Amino acid sequence: MSIEVSGITKLYGKQKALNDVSFKIEKPEIVGFLGPNGAGKSTMMKILTTYLKPTKGTASVNGFSIDDKPENIQKSVGYLPEHNPLYLDLYIREYLQFNAGIYNVPKSRIEEVIEQTGLTPESHKKIGQLSKGYRQRVGLANALLHDPEVLILDEPTTGLDPNQLVDIRNLIRSLGETKTVFLSTHIMQEVEAMCDRVIIINQGEIVADKKLKALRDDKEQTVIVEFDYRVEEAFLLQLPKVEKVVNSHDFVYEITFKTGEDMRGHVFDFAHDNKLKILQLNQKNASLETLFRDLTGKAKATQK
Repeated sequence: MSIEVSGITKLYGKQKALNDVSFKIEKPEIVGFLGPNGAGKSTMMKILTTYLKPTKGTASVNGFSIDDKPENIQKSVGYLPEHNPLYLDLYIREYLQFNAGIYNVPKSRIEEVIEQTGLTPESHKKIGQLSKGYRQRVGLANALLHDPEVLILDEPTTGLDPNQLVDIRNLIRSLGETKTVFLSTHIMQEVEAMCDRVIIINQGEIVADKKLKALRDDKEQTVIVEFDYRVEEAFLLQLPKVEKVVNSHDFVYEITFKTGEDMRGHVFDFAHDNKLKILQLNQKNASLETLFRDLTGKAKATQK
């Protein structure tokens, strides 16, 4: 098991940042850690990288417990914090050489990570001369220097332009083929593009922990159908697993089903059996953003 978290609670005074959080991550796997601002994402990552101690509970990374020698975890983890700390007066290679000395890795590795993270065009510059996106790449290069088995990335795509996003997404996807990648982000498209699984946290508690596909499949699905004349909504409510029917305009209906199963075939068969002529039939799945709002919204409502 690459990462194992058991009953982690973290208090800041009377404020509970994390409340009895538990999960496991295997290798290789890319897991997106989602949650609103203040949900506890960065706190959890700082605990896993031994920068913070939990108030209660324990965790292990690469088989090393956070309760034992912290340097064992720090040697085996690549960490990109939310606020990427860099020495702005150093050149990119100088900064990476400094950190390579700490990790005791060969200088040849510096050129490898520069190329891997797309820093080659800017590698002659001081870090202070770089855009925010390229500074983020320097932080990622530093996290990769010692070729760690586990990468913990807090908002790794912050400040990247659309072209840079594609490059870093592809890099993280390739890293996830052999490593464990645990990343936080506010961008739902990033999760859909990179992650195999999502853990959603809200107000310090896990509200979902599922494979991305399973998370979608657990939710409702909407089928948009257009007939050649008006049909009573009550008549369409006879369909199996139907939750609601809305006549959106003219002869177009949005039929919501409480299932992840593709219901278009059922709608087609129903129309055929009842001699209804279909002009168009489409499926509209809920976006991950909608699911995120739904899960965190429900959690808030419950706690109130």
